[in-house]
Amino acid sequence: MNRRYIPYLIGAVVVLIVLANTFFVVNQREQAVVVRLGDPVRVINAGPETAAGLKMKVPFLEQVLTFDKRNLALETEEEEIIAADQERLVVDAFIRYRIDDPLQYYRTLRDDRTARDRIQRLVNSSLRQVLGSATSNDIISGARSGVMQRTLADVKARADSSRLGIAVIDVRIRRADLPEANQAAVYRRMETSRQQEAAQVRAVGEQQKREIIANADKEVTITLATAQEQADQIRGEGDAQRTRIYAQSFGRDPGFASFYRSMQAYEASIGQGDATMVLSPDSQFFRYFERGPGAR
Repeated sequence: MNRRYIPYLIGAVVVLIVLANTFFVVNQREQAVVVRLGDPVRVINAGPETAAGLKMKVPFLEQVLTFDKRNLALETEEEEIIAADQERLVVDAFIRYRIDDPLQYYRTLRDDRTARDRIQRLVNSSLRQVLGSATSNDIISGARSGVMQRTLADVKARADSSRLGIAVIDVRIRRADLPEANQAAVYRRMETSRQQEAAQVRAVGEQQKREIIANADKEVTITLATAQEQADQIRGEGDAQRTRIYAQSFGRDPGFASFYRSMQAYEASIGQGDATMVLSPDSQFFRYFERGPGAR
């Protein structure tokens, strides 16, 4: 190669290096902070007034830091908290947020690694405070949504007061369990509590059963007594009516009355076929065996 071209090649390389350090591209999913000697000077793609695309900076003096513009998620490490009922719980959560003020984000946190550590400590601190005022049943059961709403409001307030440059979207508990050392004791306590509740329910059911049976027996007794009273009344009326009919009949024909009473006597004494009687053959008791109803 001819030596006279070497200065041109060096110049071209220098130009390329300068151009590479002058122009940069910011895509739609990113927002950038241009830093000059450590101080932020402008923001790109943070709003409609600063669009993404090909941009320029002062070479070698300015540096470009890019941050994700999309919603971000961060899973916190397990944290042991003490609930309001003094129950220990191991809780891990996740937070969804986005960088809505990249300039403030850079000034406060500098980089994503520091930001994630700071946000995680902020969430854990909020969980300890909010969950510490709730019972373990509220945290584990269906009341968790209300606890999460209070946690979200607290994390938002902490992030705003700390001027982190982020917008907190959501905070959720992924898992809330008892520490392994406490699980067996808590399970035994829960089992004992459920057994006591079951015994109480059975006792109430047994009492209700006895009351139902007693009421039913009372109703049966009253119904039978009422029916017996009505039957006796009807039977008495029937007997009275029969007596009147017999009296009327006997008054019309005394012979028939004597015959009817003898037939009743025969039925009562020998109607079953196993009676033994010692009487004279000419006794008045057997007079209808020889003579008709009209005989005297």
